[in-house]
Amino acid sequence: MVSPSSEVLDLMSRDSVMQCITSVAPDAVVHGAAFTNVDGCELDPDKALRVNALGTRHVAEGARLAGARVCYISTDYVFPGDAGRPYTEWDATGPISVYGRSKLGGEAELDPGSTIVRTSWVCGRYGQGNFVKTVLRVASNPPPEGLRVVDDQHGCPTFADDLARMIALLVVGRLPGTFHVTNQGATTWFRFARAIVAAAGLDPALVHPIATSALDPPRPAPRPAWSVLDNAALRLSGLPLLPEYHESLDRLVKVLLDEITAPPRTVL
Repeated sequence: MVSPSSEVLDLMSRDSVMQCITSVAPDAVVHGAAFTNVDGCELDPDKALRVNALGTRHVAEGARLAGARVCYISTDYVFPGDAGRPYTEWDATGPISVYGRSKLGGEAELDPGSTIVRTSWVCGRYGQGNFVKTVLRVASNPPPEGLRVVDDQHGCPTFADDLARMIALLVVGRLPGTFHVTNQGATTWFRFARAIVAAAGLDPALVHPIATSALDPPRPAPRPAWSVLDNAALRLSGLPLLPEYHESLDRLVKVLLDEITAPPRTVL
């Protein structure tokens, strides 16, 4: 497996993408690179389109030349968030943010037979910006007013290790089309934060609900109020679904807490 850094593969450069993909000549390309800062996309729509849409055009072209299939990682933000029921893979899209529009643009660049994996609320052991790590950090030394978390945005948490196993299954099986891949169970950011705090053995009462409209300062990009994804294509294909999210959350929190409390390594 080859996983080039952004210094080696610049999605905004067609030449860079062509050179990287054709020199490796892979059987499959899992395209998970993206400009995922939702508010950053809203403030710089050209960059969002250049990375997420045009960059995907470059990846699709390079894969075509190499004879490789593409698995593209997309997002719940392609939906408007007003359905009030879980979105299936066949529901009409209608993004309300630049980020969502740019990712939907990326979907449109793919060849027939490609695989699209739409996911949501991804968190895991690595990286600094995911919700679980942020909540654990703030809850370990909470401000006097506690943690204020929005309770009017609904979605499905997804854990990176579970997601990676499903992507591998879809790629190895050469399964085309769109698949929604999330852990099972819908929640809100507020209820998810409470579950994180409880899994860490802390008091969930530290977390207080607020409305999105009460965020101060307000966020530049609109968020879908309802982005619960129905994993219908997996279910109807007889493929295994990801675990219920509390199960994976407990596992992740244990790993993160063990890392925090582990004694420092001695370098000889």
